[in-house]
Amino acid sequence: MNTIEVKKYTQEDQTLWNNFISEAKNATFLFDRNFMEYHSDRFEDYSLMVFQNEKLIALLPANIKDGVVSSHLGLSYGGLLLKAEAKFKLVAKAFQAILKHLHDQELHVLNVKMLPKIYVSFPSDELDYMSFILKADLYRTDLSVSINLCLKNKFSRDRKAGIKRGKANKLEVKLEDNFEAFWNELLIAKLNKKHGAKPVHSLDEIKLLKERFPEKIKQFNVYQDDKIVAGTTIFETKMVAHSQYIASNKDKNISGALDFLHEHVIAYYQKKSKLYFDFGISNENGGMNINEGLLYWKEGFGARAVMHQFYTFQTKNYNLLNSVFI
Repeated sequence: MNTIEVKKYTQEDQTLWNNFISEAKNATFLFDRNFMEYHSDRFEDYSLMVFQNEKLIALLPANIKDGVVSSHLGLSYGGLLLKAEAKFKLVAKAFQAILKHLHDQELHVLNVKMLPKIYVSFPSDELDYMSFILKADLYRTDLSVSINLCLKNKFSRDRKAGIKRGKANKLEVKLEDNFEAFWNELLIAKLNKKHGAKPVHSLDEIKLLKERFPEKIKQFNVYQDDKIVAGTTIFETKMVAHSQYIASNKDKNISGALDFLHEHVIAYYQKKSKLYFDFGISNENGGMNINEGLLYWKEGFGARAVMHQFYTFQTKNYNLLNSVFI
């Protein structure tokens, strides 16, 4: 008899969790507990593990706040994490067991941030289909833009002009392990001026994550006469190079620093055989609006739209999965 059991993650499960993440078809290093727990003081973890006959078959990275369980709010994306060999019927049973477990705990809502499809290494649309069967509500959609690095992308006239200015200004791009100059001279000031905000990661946190994932986090900086003028922090996953932060000084349009930087970075990841370069979202106001100027700049490199969707599942609907198979 196949017995499905749902268990709440504990620190004792760390090795088992991380080993599963390393083999999953739709997981990135952001789901590794060494990444998730750098900010454990900010979130009450409610991650779940699903077992069949004591064998781990699925993970749900999550936290709980005010009685609502959500895809971990400290991560960019979430979902139900699976191995490639998991077939749909088993996945449906696993997710049904999660919803029933939450319902039995009198937790009535599960919010899920889906993983954008460019990040998966094997078809992984099981949860997309179940969102239809379970009558989930699509409560938010963000629009990210990404470059397919396998194709020859044409840069726009404006981006080419910026690159030309960068060359004329004798800019230099460096791949560095040092984050201080970028954080202290560019990023913090930019986010404070434009949004009255701070980076999601403090300088100490990004340095810690770099120590834990030295091959996954990279810093590219642009210099003019030995002075930093622009930079970007990249998170590397199996399929994607994602631009986590981008910042420059006020002269970026005159110097061409950001255009010059991204010509270099895109070429770097083409040589590294990544499939996509992800610029991330340009949304504001919960996805309802798009920063048109920012989107125009990103699309000038050949980036095109990728959806990032957010669903609310009512845990009481778990029985709707009983009638799927006929």
